[in-house]
Amino acid sequence: MLRGSHPATVDGKGRLKIPAAFLTELRSLGDEFYVTSDTGDHVWIYPMKAWSEIEERLARIPSNNPARQKFLTRTNYYGQVVTIDRQGRILIPALLREAAQMKGEVVVLGYQNHLRVWNHGRLQDQMQSAPITGEDRKILEELGI
Repeated sequence: MLRGSHPATVDGKGRLKIPAAFLTELRSLGDEFYVTSDTGDHVWIYPMKAWSEIEERLARIPSNNPARQKFLTRTNYYGQVVTIDRQGRILIPALLREAAQMKGEVVVLGYQNHLRVWNHGRLQDQMQSAPITGEDRKILEELGI
């Protein structure tokens, strides 16, 4: 299970050094990952098995479904299959790296089956502009959380 928040660095070649707290778990899931985004403002890192499960669910939706088309257009536009190297680094595709402002210090968050990587300032702005609302709390309570 991938959880928590850890600082990390994206080097000059666009490689993210995976924080040690996540590395063992990620390596146990294989060495190929799908690196993508649906918005371009942050990065998703999915083990290929988890991404394949999403693709299987998408395949059950009619191909002319507008939400499916938008999702696939964006995740394919930003996405690439990458391999983790021996030093525990994953390459963030150049297009996504530029859109998400991935350079230098970043924040890596665990999302159970994948990681999300944010430019630190952008993440703080996002959390302030979209706080947890009373409606969010009601939904979470209905879900037993």
